[in-house]
Amino acid sequence: MHNAPTRRVAVLSVHTSPLAQPGTGDAGGMNVYVLQSAIQMARRGLEVEIFTRATSSADAPVQEAAPGVLVRNVVAGPFEGLDKRDLPTQLCAFVAGVLREEARHEPGYYNLVHSHYWLSGQVGWLARDRWGVPLVHTAHTLAAVKNASLAAGDTPEPAARQIGEQQVVAESDRLVANTREESDQLVRHYGADPSRVDVVAPGADLTLYRPGDRAAARAKLGLDPRETIVTFVGRIQPLKAPDVLLRAAAELIARDPESTLRVLVVGGLSGSGLARPDGLIELASSLGIAARVTFLPPQAPDRLVDVYRASDLVAVPSYSESFGLVAIEAQACGTPVIAANVGGLGVAVRNSETGLLVDGHRTEDWATALQSLISHPRRLAAQAAEAPRHAENFSWDHTADGLLASYRKATANYNYNYNYGSGSSEFSPRRGRGLWKLRRVGGVRA
Repeated sequence: MHNAPTRRVAVLSVHTSPLAQPGTGDAGGMNVYVLQSAIQMARRGLEVEIFTRATSSADAPVQEAAPGVLVRNVVAGPFEGLDKRDLPTQLCAFVAGVLREEARHEPGYYNLVHSHYWLSGQVGWLARDRWGVPLVHTAHTLAAVKNASLAAGDTPEPAARQIGEQQVVAESDRLVANTREESDQLVRHYGADPSRVDVVAPGADLTLYRPGDRAAARAKLGLDPRETIVTFVGRIQPLKAPDVLLRAAAELIARDPESTLRVLVVGGLSGSGLARPDGLIELASSLGIAARVTFLPPQAPDRLVDVYRASDLVAVPSYSESFGLVAIEAQACGTPVIAANVGGLGVAVRNSETGLLVDGHRTEDWATALQSLISHPRRLAAQAAEAPRHAENFSWDHTADGLLASYRKATANYNYNYNYGSGSSEFSPRRGRGLWKLRRVGGVRA
């Protein structure tokens, strides 16, 4: 028996593709996390294969996202029009696609499974048992946490999700949390074993997100160089709370009608926001600030850099946020961040040094916080200078280091013994699940 090093990782991202444009549909920070961490691990010599659900008939079965990183589009259910809440009905089909791909190879083709979000964790749990390899899981968001801080009118996460999360937490060999707070939530709400939780912060592409010329960025985007621009970047849904920013901006303009404030909203509709596609536009109109709000669709990374650079301030008013990649990306570009004091945002933003954390979501509090920054240019400039230095602590390079350390801990609990000459292989997990035996009969494992 010997302990096998991790050579090839099966990464599971069922409900959203790492190749999708963040800010649209269900695509967001998790997409960026999955892709960027995979790229960094491939640069360290791992082969990474990401399994995701195909959402278009035009999707090729396999796409190379980067050297050493393959994306496998698994057909499971209709290509379009399937709500995320209906995805559990397609998990069997997705599992079948994942297992069939592995069955084309010799036993031990994948050394480890890393699942992202609870739906992927359900698939990963089965793949782990079938292949006899460790399962590492990253939740990204937790139903118990989201339901404890719902936006007005938002829909609670169903009990089935929390039950599913509980199962995945119990079955995973290692759990990866974005922050110490999330680690504590896994222990408190889901009974996770603290010794199996690794804290690994997400990051940003610091080679792309860098300070630059604000005037040039505004010119590219067609924005007035004389205005004070506060920007929201993300999916337009109650959880992300862009309405909080609009209401605060309206209050601020009412206090100072001569204000040059402009709100820039960059993102697409998502989640329950789909029920009212024009809701945010209507809100701006009803608040009397429609002329002060500019809407842009989701932007590709090289264009998003200009959005951050063009902004005086980026707002992240979310009701729940496991980390908040937008906050790090903005600071890396030299733009301070005003954020709700929830979840990982307290780690992503250094309060009063690279931005400001606001307790709660009251309009008056947010308007006052905004005013305290934009009415004091020197304070804002000092925070802008400090922001990139803080962001340097959060890179995808650091994230990959943390994930690889977690993988080493996971594989340390397993012994692998492959006996290709006899046509069989045995896996002996040390965590007490017993001996897994897979035998090939006529070239097919039984």
